[in-house]
Amino acid sequence: MTATAATDPEMTDTAHEEDLLLEHQLCFALTVAARSVVGAYKPVLEKLNLTHPQYLVMLSLWEDSPRTVRNISDALAQEPATISPLLRRLEAADLITRRRADGNERALAVELTPKGAALRQQALRVPGTMMERLGLTRDQVAELHASMTGLIAATSQ
Repeated sequence: MTATAATDPEMTDTAHEEDLLLEHQLCFALTVAARSVVGAYKPVLEKLNLTHPQYLVMLSLWEDSPRTVRNISDALAQEPATISPLLRRLEAADLITRRRADGNERALAVELTPKGAALRQQALRVPGTMMERLGLTRDQVAELHASMTGLIAATSQ
């Protein structure tokens, strides 16, 4: 609260009333934006035969393969139980393999197949296509990403 708002009760009451307007809710704007952006990805990712969650898994593997299921779930901020069904579908599509990790029989290592590695070449078009669809420049995407990363960090404390 600013010093002015703290000393002006009328301004405080109005501001507090407006705080409850749906259009002022950060959570609402983020929810709608997330749903809208993921929806905009759908037709682009269909060309790769991937859903958005599968795309995120593949992105993590294109960065580093093999990875453990735990490592992938940590990278995606998801529970391993959420990742496992995605991995089964990606394995059925011959994009990944799953096997016991070397030196740790309890861990499952996930690795790209040649087909999964080759899909990366097609996926290189996705970011540019999405920037065009959303009417954003690379700098605007970087700025939005930095803001979202800051929010994630703030909620992780």
